[in-house]
Amino acid sequence: MTKLRYLNLGNNDLKGTIPRCIGSLTELRHLDLSANSFYGIIPPEFGNLTNLQYLYLGVVGRCRVENLHWLSSLSHLQQLGMDGISLAKQNHWVDVISSLQSLSWLSLDGCELSQVMYPYSSSFLNSSSSSIEVLYLGNNSLTSSMYRWLFPLTTNKLQILDLSSNMLDGIPKYLGNLCSLESLSFANNSAVVNFPDFLNNLSSGCTSLTLQGLYVGHNRFIGTLSNETLTLKNLANLDMNSCNLGPHFPRWIQTLKNLSYLDIANNGISDTIPLGFWDMWPSKLTYLNLSSNNISGKAPDLSSNFGNNSIIDLSSNRFYGPITNVSSTLTSLHLSRNKFSGGISFLCQIDQGFLVVLDLSHNFLSGQLPDCLWDFKELKILNLEHNNLSGMLPTSVGSLIKLEVLYLYKNNLSGELPLSLKNFKRLSFLNLEANKFSGNVPVWIGENLSRLYVLNLRSNSFFGTIPLQLCQLANLQILDLSLNNLHGPIPSCLDNLTNMVQEGSLATHNVHSYSVKLFFPKDGVYVLLVDEYLDHAMMEWKGYERELTSTLRLLKSIDLSSNHLTGQIPSEVTNLYGLHTLNLSNNGLLGEIPEKIGQLKQLETLDLSSNNLSGEMPLSMSSMHFLNHLDVSYNNLSGRIPSSTQLQSIDPSRYIGNPRLCGRPLTKKCHGDDESEVPHVIGEREDGGEDTDEVWGWFFIGGGTGFVTGFWIAYGALLLNRRGRHAFFHFYDRCKDFVYVKVMVFFAKLRRVEEHR
Repeated sequence: MTKLRYLNLGNNDLKGTIPRCIGSLTELRHLDLSANSFYGIIPPEFGNLTNLQYLYLGVVGRCRVENLHWLSSLSHLQQLGMDGISLAKQNHWVDVISSLQSLSWLSLDGCELSQVMYPYSSSFLNSSSSSIEVLYLGNNSLTSSMYRWLFPLTTNKLQILDLSSNMLDGIPKYLGNLCSLESLSFANNSAVVNFPDFLNNLSSGCTSLTLQGLYVGHNRFIGTLSNETLTLKNLANLDMNSCNLGPHFPRWIQTLKNLSYLDIANNGISDTIPLGFWDMWPSKLTYLNLSSNNISGKAPDLSSNFGNNSIIDLSSNRFYGPITNVSSTLTSLHLSRNKFSGGISFLCQIDQGFLVVLDLSHNFLSGQLPDCLWDFKELKILNLEHNNLSGMLPTSVGSLIKLEVLYLYKNNLSGELPLSLKNFKRLSFLNLEANKFSGNVPVWIGENLSRLYVLNLRSNSFFGTIPLQLCQLANLQILDLSLNNLHGPIPSCLDNLTNMVQEGSLATHNVHSYSVKLFFPKDGVYVLLVDEYLDHAMMEWKGYERELTSTLRLLKSIDLSSNHLTGQIPSEVTNLYGLHTLNLSNNGLLGEIPEKIGQLKQLETLDLSSNNLSGEMPLSMSSMHFLNHLDVSYNNLSGRIPSSTQLQSIDPSRYIGNPRLCGRPLTKKCHGDDESEVPHVIGEREDGGEDTDEVWGWFFIGGGTGFVTGFWIAYGALLLNRRGRHAFFHFYDRCKDFVYVKVMVFFAKLRRVEEHR
């Protein structure tokens, strides 16, 4: 294909080495091999592609560069991406880059640049002139010594500079003289930075007039900032997440009258919002994040200061009072973990259908859900958990046809689940725990909600039998129907839950991504922001209730405890090879524990307590090596507890209530244990053990005495007379039998002592 000009193989999973023959496609203008799984070297034959204008090799795989000089031949190159490719051994790489006079876009993120011993030659500083407009140098462990070679690459053409995730302790003054710089990212640097000095250097020249985006989140800033210090007056985007700005609210922010994007989350701010703050940017703000501080005050008016598709996050603060006015232009509203109270009728103001995420969890909200959710057709995340909401779910809730997550945990909601909920075709996470819902467990959950991987109906008032249709949920990996009034048998079709049969974690992470198109009025442009929402749940795990987040996708669990279930445990349960937790306690189950339960080798928690199970514990349980929480108490089990390190290490209280159960770790011995023991003899300790040194002592004393006595008797008898000799051999036969018995007893005792140790 010698005439080929455009080749894009990016974002696949291509393996192997990059073919050297690509170097023969000399007409190529655009080559993209990024985001694959190649290995080996980047072919130097790429230097033959002298017409190339765009070359993207970012995250290409485990590739390396043996010699970078082939780049010098690509004189027409305009954009170059080599993220993730080690340049640690590429001395004078800066000289090579500076020779590319057409290069305007360069990304070297994560290229181990800090390990290069000689990044430039002695002649480089005096001869270089750069055309670069966009420069990404993040994740390279760079220190401030790098500013010497960065200087020639940062001319007045530079518009975007990314120095994030390095080890920088500040910026040089020459960055304040870049008259075209619009965006500077300095986030996630590990060194301590004096913030007033940082801003003084940045605003020392014309940069203060052009800079629109400053991203300095997750830094160790020190120093106090005054309103007079800040001269970046045209800033539209300011990200200072996790920068230790507290304890007072940074009032200097109100001097930035052109802000569209403001993030000052997690800054240790323990203060109230200044007067006039909410009126500073009418219809301009598209992103506001004040979360994870300690800000107090009444619920603000959120109705008029925000543009279309805007995002507000005030979560994890101490705002209180009723929520009254909310803009109808919002895309995401996060108000969780505050002290908001009153009803949620304000939802009826949001009528334009932009809302994607609504999180009001962990507050003191009360009353019923308003029946005005018809326009929320874009909503993906609805979290109302841990409030005091009551009443029945309104019919309009069925209009949330794009819903992926529904959290209603720990409220006072009641009644039967509306049939309209079967419209939630995209729902993957349903948590209705700790409410007062009643009625039968709906069959349409299994028939219609095929994407569910978490179904939690714990602690409600559901009754009836467990519908067989739940077995159709092939993606399900957490099923919790505990603490209800369910009766009847456990469905034998549980092994149709494909995700629990398979070992390994959830194929798709428990993260919900959603895109928000933010509009920045100052520039008149739209920017696509990709945000994420992480699933979480309070789960009964190893006997304790705990909140699981990132590890939630690793758990596979069935909890049917505290119901009125009867019948036998179906043998099909033993086919759920990936299961980690099985809790069937506090029911009326009969029969024996399934013989093949040992097939559940991933099982860590097994609770069968408080049932009517009988028979012996299956020997296959000895192979359950990950089992660390077992409870079979209060059943009718009998026989010996199988031997294994896991089963004998369980607390004995987990076996009580089974009078005919015996063996370690119980003190009750099984039939036949006493007969296999040797009689009590000298040297045995009171606690049933033996003192080995004492046993050895008696052995040598007895042996020595017997030898001396036997020797003289035998010698005298043999010398004196025939009758003596007959008596000797008669005595010898008796001694032989006696010694044999004693020796056998001794070695039996010795073996027991060693086993005990």
